[in-house]
Amino acid sequence: MPDADLVREFLAGGHVDAAVFALRPDYRTMLLAADGIVPGPSDETSDALLRAAEAAACQALRDEPAEQVPHVAAWRDAYRAFGAKPQRTRNSLEALMRRAESGLPRVNLLTDLYNALSVLHQVPVGGEDLTCYTGAPRLVRASGQESFDTVAGGIAVIEHPDPGEVVWCDDAGVTCRRWNWRQARRTQLSDCTTAALFILDALDPMSDQALEAAAEDLAARLTRLGPTVRVARRLIAAGTTPDEGD
Repeated sequence: MPDADLVREFLAGGHVDAAVFALRPDYRTMLLAADGIVPGPSDETSDALLRAAEAAACQALRDEPAEQVPHVAAWRDAYRAFGAKPQRTRNSLEALMRRAESGLPRVNLLTDLYNALSVLHQVPVGGEDLTCYTGAPRLVRASGQESFDTVAGGIAVIEHPDPGEVVWCDDAGVTCRRWNWRQARRTQLSDCTTAALFILDALDPMSDQALEAAAEDLAARLTRLGPTVRVARRLIAAGTTPDEGD
């Protein structure tokens, strides 16, 4: 189990490059780390939460198409700003909302939890195995030389992001391409994950209060996944200093 001080040190090393804020000055990210988790496969509780998320998404999409949901539309604009085509590579929130009618995936407790809360709070959320990181998480505009560990056609391959693409990375390579589109195999959550990093991405019109509410909900639910679960978080925004919580 990671030491609490090491988890906080890990979060303190998180960084968003100035070039990303130049692209979207309204960008904010909440980094939330948890350890002491008792891992496991999907269960009745995670299934019920996903069903609630499916119902919420279907209700939202009765009023407007997915691409017009305000936070989805903001992320589509952000993707266009660095050259991505949002109709081909959808931000994670839009991808989940579009899947809701046919059923959200059931993967494992942690993945089910963050996918459901992503839809319920309408915010892109990523989940990573914290113990698989090499160094701290950083959000940068790629050079194009970074390595991205993924699967293509059922085969493990190493790809490279496009130059200028916004990517999350650590010292070993890219952990998530196109801001919040696709995560790497190396750091993905599993049925055995006991320490995890969650990344909540916000743009206007999502308020700071709504982002904080999503983080609070995630933290509260994580603490139910074991008697010794510890949670720490940090908000990173343009022109702010580190803000850590427990």
